[in-house]
Amino acid sequence: MDSRELVLSTLEFRNHTGIAPVDLWSLPWASMYQADWLNRVKTDFPNDIVTCPVGQTVPSPTVGDPYDGNDYVDEWGVLFQSIQPGAIGEVKNPIVTGEDEWDTSRVRFPDERLHIDRDAVNRFCAGESRFVMGGCCPRPFERLQFLRGTQELYIDLMLEPAGMKEFLQKLHGYFLKEMEAWAKTDVDALMYMDDAGSQKALLINPEVWRQYFKPCYKDYIDLAHAYGKKCFMHSDGYILSIYPDLIEMGLDALNSQLFCMGLDELEKYAGKITFWGEIDRQNLLPHGTTEDIDRAVRDVRSRLWKNGGCIAECEFGPGAKGENVYRVFKTWRDLAAE
Repeated sequence: MDSRELVLSTLEFRNHTGIAPVDLWSLPWASMYQADWLNRVKTDFPNDIVTCPVGQTVPSPTVGDPYDGNDYVDEWGVLFQSIQPGAIGEVKNPIVTGEDEWDTSRVRFPDERLHIDRDAVNRFCAGESRFVMGGCCPRPFERLQFLRGTQELYIDLMLEPAGMKEFLQKLHGYFLKEMEAWAKTDVDALMYMDDAGSQKALLINPEVWRQYFKPCYKDYIDLAHAYGKKCFMHSDGYILSIYPDLIEMGLDALNSQLFCMGLDELEKYAGKITFWGEIDRQNLLPHGTTEDIDRAVRDVRSRLWKNGGCIAECEFGPGAKGENVYRVFKTWRDLAAE
């Protein structure tokens, strides 16, 4: 089977080959500091999943490079300040102000992202045997933090100042338009994300998450499925408390920090959702041995694989050892041959 069918059979728990699809995530840091290892991984274990590289008819008006270690202004007008080349910076001066009422006058919605060259996207998809991900990625919880500031947003979610709920609905409506523009193309899947967890718990009370953000995610998943697309999500941190919600909503694949939450806790969800990686980038990839990596991958496979349900994914980012990233994909391949 080709890569597209390999991914689809994995998502639908009918993959009887034992081969887990490959999906390497590499940050610019890897090409800056570990280019030889990065090239080896890409050569020996080519990705089965690709994000569509074409899309907008008009580019977004950004300023700078998000990964060069200097200031960067994104398409929303938000300034990110960075101190490390190869990794994106942080927002220091949010543009949504006000205490009793939100002032959103400085927010610029990037309508350029709504205008998709459907013919160009479809030509790309027609020439691909890989599973193609759309080029959009709504992130309502994080976007609100980028615009408002993390601390201020957390307070606002409890106090509900005037204008906050209305702005969230406007933001959500924008993201739905963006997703629908991509859903009307021939891509195989749509994706959204929000880094919702700390090291030990959800960043906000799960009931607050269910009030504000679960309805948004449900709309994204339903929209994708209505157009015959799979739906993927990424979230960093300890998000165990919302795993049942995501499964209930019909999410197809979730990229989360398995080793932050623990496989003992996640094993009960095997066969109910596809685990889109990952192998521990906090401890194992930067500090572990290749033997540690081998054990980790084998543990994930033995606990979470159910005729699919696992994608061989890890992130090659700051601090990761190239030999460990390579070993992740080698072990997944070796397991398929056993």
